[in-house]
Amino acid sequence: MLDRTRKYRVFVSVAEHSADAHCAGLITTLCKMGYDNIEFVGVGGPKMAQAGCKLLQPTIGQAVMLYNALIYLGHYYRLINRVSHYLKSTNVDLVIVCDSPSYNFHIAKAAKKAGLKTLFYIAPQLWAWGGWRIRKLRKYCDKLCCILPFEKDWFGCRGMDSVFVGNPLFGEMDVASSRAKTYAGFESRNLKLALMPGSRAAEIESLWRPMQQIALRLKQKYPAASFVTVAVDAEREQILRAAQIPGFQCRYDIGTVSDTARACDFALVASGSATLEAAAAGCPMVIMYQSSRLLWHLIGRWMVKTEYLSLVNILSSRELVPEFMPYFTSVEPIVDTIERLLDDKNKLAQISGELIGLIGPLAEKKAGEEVAKIVVEMLT
Repeated sequence: MLDRTRKYRVFVSVAEHSADAHCAGLITTLCKMGYDNIEFVGVGGPKMAQAGCKLLQPTIGQAVMLYNALIYLGHYYRLINRVSHYLKSTNVDLVIVCDSPSYNFHIAKAAKKAGLKTLFYIAPQLWAWGGWRIRKLRKYCDKLCCILPFEKDWFGCRGMDSVFVGNPLFGEMDVASSRAKTYAGFESRNLKLALMPGSRAAEIESLWRPMQQIALRLKQKYPAASFVTVAVDAEREQILRAAQIPGFQCRYDIGTVSDTARACDFALVASGSATLEAAAAGCPMVIMYQSSRLLWHLIGRWMVKTEYLSLVNILSSRELVPEFMPYFTSVEPIVDTIERLLDDKNKLAQISGELIGLIGPLAEKKAGEEVAKIVVEMLT
């Protein structure tokens, strides 16, 4: 039982937009549960701050891909040192690190050196690549929150205190009411296509232009086709608009992946959590990811341990939707794949139904509530 007469301090560390939203939801949930004696401080983004977390330093927008991480080494070195000093010099009762394992492993290490308990919210995907890091995770992690059903057993068999908490993407989404698209009246010439190039600067840089090129190629065959692009915030929208190529026209939606996907016939999606949101809307898609061709052939393809790379296909244990990971140069294979799917209404309807079914188990639990209970237990 949490002592209501004393104050507790929880340090939260995030580096990405999605983690900022997840932890903001967790903070809000704990406040709604009446735990107003828990103070939150950390590094993160505007949603955490709005939820009541005092930020030592904003980190959102700095998350990077492996191949351009070297540019930001100095920034992260200074940030980790600042957090480490804070954890050593301030009374903190619990450290929560969310996603971004390459960065947050350092925060967890600093917490361990300061003698603090650490909760990993969103298990790192060691089952896909970098499995050797399990020793490091066991050393620095006291409790592991898994957001994919199979992860609990995978980590549990390797000595981790792990629990499946549900997926935070669906905490506020009424997945049970989602319906598969029937495509009964669908005409490919009137295609409504969603473009979702991701939120990271590296994703936008590598995927936004080819996504536009694909859309323009489809426009040649389907002149009445319309396009909508999802941006995580107004800043990202301006970046996308500034990089819009000649001849391409679209509507911009901000932060509405599931709603946008529900209103569209098909989507081009950057690999990541947005693929699950599109799946929850029953929207057939092609999944894209970019990497350095040299690094992929020298290192990447030898490190990846899963048959498929996208979350949707990993969860379905087969290629339910086409994935071009990594995409390198030519958009021709992607355009051809989309055109074949658009010519088959029955296939589109089948994929839509299977995507809806795939998401059900992820939404059975409310992640915010489950993690909030764990936080209380670890503070007790």
